[in-house]
Amino acid sequence: MADTTYPAPRADAAPRPRRWRLNHFSSPASFYPLAGRLAPWFAAAAALLAIAGLWIGFFVAPTDAQQGEGYRIIFVHVPASWLSMFVYLVMAFWAAVGLAFNIRLASMMASALAPTGALFAALSLITGSLWGKPMWGTWWVWDARLTSELLLLFLYLGFLALQAAIDEPRRADKAGAILAIVGVVNIPIIYFSVKWWSTLHQGASVSLTKSPSMAQTMLLAMLLVALAFWMYSVAVALARVRAIILERERHTDWVKHAVD
Repeated sequence: MADTTYPAPRADAAPRPRRWRLNHFSSPASFYPLAGRLAPWFAAAAALLAIAGLWIGFFVAPTDAQQGEGYRIIFVHVPASWLSMFVYLVMAFWAAVGLAFNIRLASMMASALAPTGALFAALSLITGSLWGKPMWGTWWVWDARLTSELLLLFLYLGFLALQAAIDEPRRADKAGAILAIVGVVNIPIIYFSVKWWSTLHQGASVSLTKSPSMAQTMLLAMLLVALAFWMYSVAVALARVRAIILERERHTDWVKHAVD
């Protein structure tokens, strides 16, 4: 019989590189400790960016020639509006991934993002009303952008209500994913509403196709606050998804070991 033994590796041979697999962190058990390590860093970044952005916006940026000091609410209103749309897109993406590939963690991430997105949508509407009263003379008008932003808030609330109404988590994830995916059509409506219809709402302050129509300090403050809001969204979503993981995986051995 032929010798089928393999020669031992040389002592000076380089070790084989260990392949890093992304799907390793698709497991709730693997992602749970990672989320716990990352959340404080994102929270700290959010705090620092928010302090810097609000300081520049409220104390460094010049007074607007037309709107006076009242315009400074844009340093909260505009980033909140941006994040209300962006978080929805990210939520819908994770919901679609969970629906298409049956990845539980993706559906959990969608559920974790929804309350934060609803918060930003509500903050956008509230600050918009506070800004609209001195500028337009009224708290609310059925403007195309305001109405579509209100619809976005209802989509978030509907997503949360639908998931809460269904006891079985997988069925709740599927139903919520369908609603989230269908609701994506509202995002371009919000963004392009000031171009498609004649509205009271002013046009975009920042555009990818032309230079910004504001002072550099104003733009810097707005971008810093927007980045702070995104860091906050990530930190809160990571903390919330850990709670969702513990709730849904509470019968597994690793959760019982983790909470002991």
